[in-house]
Amino acid sequence: MFDISFSELLVIALVALIIIGPERLPRVARVAGLMLGRVRRYAQDFKQEINREIELDELKRLQEEVNRSARDLEASVRSEVESARDTLNDTMREVRASLPEDEATPSGDAATPPDQESKDSAT
Repeated sequence: MFDISFSELLVIALVALIIIGPERLPRVARVAGLMLGRVRRYAQDFKQEINREIELDELKRLQEEVNRSARDLEASVRSEVESARDTLNDTMREVRASLPEDEATPSGDAATPPDQESKDSAT
């Protein structure tokens, strides 16, 4: 964190011992240690919060990318289904056009259900 050598720490400890005195130095060192611990915890909490925000932003970007990919895939599948449907309809028209007239229409009307045919013939 700080670029302090051992000799600099030794000078600071000697000055503190002279200024504060030997009877109050342990209490001051304890309080200073507690404060340093709190500062480190606050710094760690701050780093964790920043990292959470960054991860949240990344997750939102990833979610948007996945949604965009899903929409593109859906559009692609829809276009392929439409293309297959059009090809199938064209093929069916060609087959119906190539069949003789009596084979082109199956017996009974396909649009009319069988029970409706019997009612129509009875009236």
